[in-house]
Amino acid sequence: MSSLFRFLVSISSKPIFPSQINKRSISVLAMENPSSSLLILCGKSPVEIEVAHSLKNNKNLKLPDNTDLLLHLQSEMEEQTEEESFRIKYYMSSLSTDCFGKFLIWSPRLTSTHDIVSHNFSELPVGTVCVADVQFKGRGRSKNVWESPKGCLMFSFTLQMEDGRVVPLLQYVVTLAMTEALNAICDANGLPHLGVKIKWPNDLYLNGMKVGGVLCTSTYRSKKFNVSTGIGLNVDNEEPTICLNAALREISSNAYQLRREDILVEFFKKFENLFGIFLNEGFQALEELYYKSWLHSGQRVVIQEKGDDQKVEDVVVTIQGLTTSGYLLGFGEDNQMYELHPDGNSFDFFKGLIRRKLD
Repeated sequence: MSSLFRFLVSISSKPIFPSQINKRSISVLAMENPSSSLLILCGKSPVEIEVAHSLKNNKNLKLPDNTDLLLHLQSEMEEQTEEESFRIKYYMSSLSTDCFGKFLIWSPRLTSTHDIVSHNFSELPVGTVCVADVQFKGRGRSKNVWESPKGCLMFSFTLQMEDGRVVPLLQYVVTLAMTEALNAICDANGLPHLGVKIKWPNDLYLNGMKVGGVLCTSTYRSKKFNVSTGIGLNVDNEEPTICLNAALREISSNAYQLRREDILVEFFKKFENLFGIFLNEGFQALEELYYKSWLHSGQRVVIQEKGDDQKVEDVVVTIQGLTTSGYLLGFGEDNQMYELHPDGNSFDFFKGLIRRKLD
């Protein structure tokens, strides 16, 4: 037997499978392509898995700034070894929803999860979620840019609505679902509630400090509103303000720590239920539960208005709830009902409210 023939036999005696060829370390891929964003695609059911294959093969996903995207299937990748990485398999095995969160896009470092889902809405199944470990061009209210380090749960997901009149109320359903999810996780693990509250219209507060926020954007197409919803929640990062796990350690001797995957699973479970009620019965069916979680019932706010003599006067209004259009409902000292709107300029909504008399 010639040496060349013996060499060929020795190679063929160890069959090489496609999975062995494709298995790559996520950290290696990210290091090899520092100017690109790595996206890992994963589906819960055969339907979503087929979508993942199609997106990868056709290279359909894009970013607004045309950043290069490296698309890989979760089945092709080695399991993440870094403790801070989002655990895809654990998340998928824990998820029990009918729609939301079943198609997952994960990235170790991404400009914006919101850009991924909003810019590629028509390519993605409704309910798709994009999660990033690090986000460095996240989007906030009034075009604010947010940098989010490791330790934060940062995700965006897609949904559709037909009634444009209630689209602005969706952000209230989202914030409510997150507070309910956190309460449910604490209950399941024998922990006291953290007391995360909703600051109108789209912030989450803990111990008087912001711990999370929500952004909803929409476009209208084919008689439906395509809504992209982004959420940021500080789970582990203790700087610069506050995080959930630090607060949990202060109120409980239990060693349990909140994990991003568990929060996301429970959030989608709560949201899917609340969103169904919202669509079928309106936000009024959720108001009682919502008011239990928000900060503002009975809050007195001072509104500055110009009188007839053009002098600025302080007007005190007490907040009672929400109007049917989703703005704040308040009562003045004259017992007149008012609808309170943000002025669009102030960073803090409550520093620039405008009142409108309600009949």
